[in-house]
Amino acid sequence: MNNRKSTDFGKAISRFFQEYLPAQRGMSVNTIRSYRDSILLMLHFFSIDTGRKIEKLQLADFTAARIVQFLNYLESHRGNCIATRNARLAAIHTLARFLISGNPELIAPLQDILGIEFKRGEIKHPIEYLEYTEMEELLAGIDRSNWAGQRDYALFALMFNTGARVQEIVNLKIRDVRFDPPHQVRLQGKGGKIRLCPIWPSTAKLLWKLVNTSHNTQTAIGVEGEDPLFRNQRGGNLTRFGVRYLLRKYLPPSLKQGVGVPGKRIHPHSIRHSTAIHLLKAGVDFATISQWLGHASLQTTMRYARADLDLKRQALSQVFPETLGTPKAGHVRLDGSELERWLRRL
Repeated sequence: MNNRKSTDFGKAISRFFQEYLPAQRGMSVNTIRSYRDSILLMLHFFSIDTGRKIEKLQLADFTAARIVQFLNYLESHRGNCIATRNARLAAIHTLARFLISGNPELIAPLQDILGIEFKRGEIKHPIEYLEYTEMEELLAGIDRSNWAGQRDYALFALMFNTGARVQEIVNLKIRDVRFDPPHQVRLQGKGGKIRLCPIWPSTAKLLWKLVNTSHNTQTAIGVEGEDPLFRNQRGGNLTRFGVRYLLRKYLPPSLKQGVGVPGKRIHPHSIRHSTAIHLLKAGVDFATISQWLGHASLQTTMRYARADLDLKRQALSQVFPETLGTPKAGHVRLDGSELERWLRRL
């Protein structure tokens, strides 16, 4: 980003992401990217609201009234839940605190922004996940006769195999995969924590084919250990947004808008939930699942015990065995502007 062409707002945002968040706050890469997404959404809204391009926005445009309009827009037009709305506001609050330190003359309007409260009354939605048959249907719908289909099939197979977070998957490099037995991947989770996760031999085979065939035919770049495991059409890293797009593309018809289970909304994180539920159904203990998924606390893993209807039926059958027979347990089968472009490159 060329600061000589930037406005005061552009320069401040540059310092916010380059210096303040990583150096002074010590935030992880994933957290910084989450903040980036929030600020980008806000800048796009400001651009539309003011009628000016993003690179022409000024600090004076960063007002409490406009932030409130933006938050309302997130809920009414983008359909964001209260938790997402509050996460966006948290990023905006952090930016406002940073701006106060360098612009004391703006302390009053920035304090107004800090005075915008987080919204209460969040509804606890049930954990949404894919049944095993639904995951099979999703994979079966991918055309593997071309490079993109081979990549997409390997991508979702690996996500279901490992239960990894989407960002952990798109951050994978070729060197992070062990193709020889014991097959495994090296994942970097929240806080930079590293964990090893076993993968199915069939998944390792898919990844091996992707690396040794698809990578070479897609680009002229040779295969190196530092190369991303999953690339986009231009040879760069696949992004979280790309994964979301692909999931929507391949989602079985029964799970698309208004069809099937009422209110069931499937998103990339749902595949992680699916892995946890199927491990639990297979009888894997909570401590192992917690380590598998990279949870910081066992309490996070325990919520899956409340999520699955089959597990509730099993519990009920132990109390009333004559009334409700014990079902068969599930199983896991192991087989447009400089500022905007700069932020997206973070």
